Amino acid sequence: MNSGKKILVVDDEASVRKLVGSYLGREGYEVIEAADGAQALKLARTQHPNLIVLDVMIPEVDGLEVCRILRSESNVFVLMLTARSEETDKLLGLGLGADDYLTKPFSPRELVARVKAILRRGQEKDTVAGKDVLRAGDLEIDPGRYEATLAGRKLELTTREFEILRQLVSRPGMVFTREKLLELVWGYDFYGDPRVVDVHVAKLRKKVEDDPGDPKHIKTVRGVGYKLEIANN
Repeated sequence: MNSGKKILVVDDEASVRKLVGSYLGREGYEVIEAADGAQALKLARTQHPNLIVLDVMIPEVDGLEVCRILRSESNVFVLMLTARSEETDKLLGLGLGADDYLTKPFSPRELVARVKAILRRGQEKDTVAGKDVLRAGDLEIDPGRYEATLAGRKLELTTREFEILRQLVSRPGMVFTREKLLELVWGYDFYGDPRVVDVHVAKLRKKVEDDPGDPKHIKTVRGVGYKLEIANN
């Protein structure tokens, strides 16, 4: 059972909250509910859930804005629910730091599987404590503290951004395909669009590069993927 894990379910439809809560409850999760974005933010800040199932189309504060605010405050896992036709919402949500998305209508069993996969990957990340600090040029990654610095300046990274940078710093000069980064950062059980890698790399460059349009650290290898390049001083 999954005792001790708390899930916040955010949807303006009571029937959806009840259905999702029922399936998650059967798996041993503690479920709390919110019907709008304002309530979701309040509960996220006071109840400290392990994961949030967050619908995009909710009143007061929409799901994308809730995700953006949460990412500025914490690294809580977020599984977004989107309308089947809203591709833009999916990419925006992933770009804002959502860990995965599921389109409506969805199978409750698939939602539970996604929740388990996200939380399992989170537990695997916890095992990095005690590993050696990684250094490449002026970049330094401390897996144990889950901190990254550039020339001594702390970088404020989301969980995904940190993991992508950790992989690149671990093997400077090596080209990582999008598929490989998906495997290493999102896991084998990621169901989403490979373009999520490009979205997160673009966000990461804004925090690492002086000029994200002409990156000096995180280079694109056209048609293949990305690599970390160490500048020669």
